[in-house]
Amino acid sequence: MFSQALTVRADSIARHVETVFLFTKNDIRTTLIPVTIFALSAASKYDPIHAWNAPLWIWFHLLQFNIANQIQDPEEDRKNKPSRPIPAGRISVDSAADIRWVMIPVCLMLSLWYGTQALLASTVFAVLTIWYNELHGDKMGLSKNVLTAILYGCLEVGGTVAGSRNSYIDKAGALAVALSSTVFATTLHAQDFKDEEGDRLTGRRTLPTMFPKAARFSMMLGIPLWSFVLSRIWKLDALSTTAFVAYGAYVGSRFVMHDTVGADKQSCKFYSVSRITTWEHATMKLIMDSYQMWYSLGHLLPGYWRFFYGV
Repeated sequence: MFSQALTVRADSIARHVETVFLFTKNDIRTTLIPVTIFALSAASKYDPIHAWNAPLWIWFHLLQFNIANQIQDPEEDRKNKPSRPIPAGRISVDSAADIRWVMIPVCLMLSLWYGTQALLASTVFAVLTIWYNELHGDKMGLSKNVLTAILYGCLEVGGTVAGSRNSYIDKAGALAVALSSTVFATTLHAQDFKDEEGDRLTGRRTLPTMFPKAARFSMMLGIPLWSFVLSRIWKLDALSTTAFVAYGAYVGSRFVMHDTVGADKQSCKFYSVSRITTWEHATMKLIMDSYQMWYSLGHLLPGYWRFFYGV
């Protein structure tokens, strides 16, 4: 009898854990892994034993944001993303909302453990999460890009602080976050072109719907330009700079030369996908045979700089 009750309880706990995980499942590859790579690359004092703190901090805050976002329009998710916890019937909107507000003090208390910088990042993240979701800051193209970039920057700051041995982000790390957020804000609309038709029908305002031609040309110019600027700032060698800029030019030009929905989906993949990434930091070399974002290539450059030029 006792063993049966224990089994039932264990199954219930496992189901709840799985439900919580499903809120963030789709962002593991696109957000958790790239930001963790950035955090460990930008950390001033890398320590393999301490490194797990970075994805832990990032995941808790990602959970806070995703729950807040997914309780806004569950009906839309039932049509487009039925596997999410709410449309799948694993949890009610009210219960998810309760968890959403509990996550704010949980994340703040977790951040307090890592110091003032992490606590500040967590506070700003919580405020902007409310602005983005409850106050519908995501409905405007420019507002959405800026808010998303700052939120992403908060994840990078907190992850870097949590993953650093001294729980501190130095000037090089701060520069890396500033550059990363700016690049993100000015190229994020690469993901909106493939949804342009649907966004027009629903009245959602994005840069591609408001300025269709200018938005496409901004990709053709912006991606290779940022590739060159980042390469120079982080003192990439000539061969790597050429390859990075050439790749950026190819990706950016696709948005102008190919403007069908299918082509935009493919261009977005080129923007956000690279097959093999190599990261070097101090005495550690990690080769990831997985899909990483073009944006993540820029994440690796602070680690390159620290390896060759850092103190």
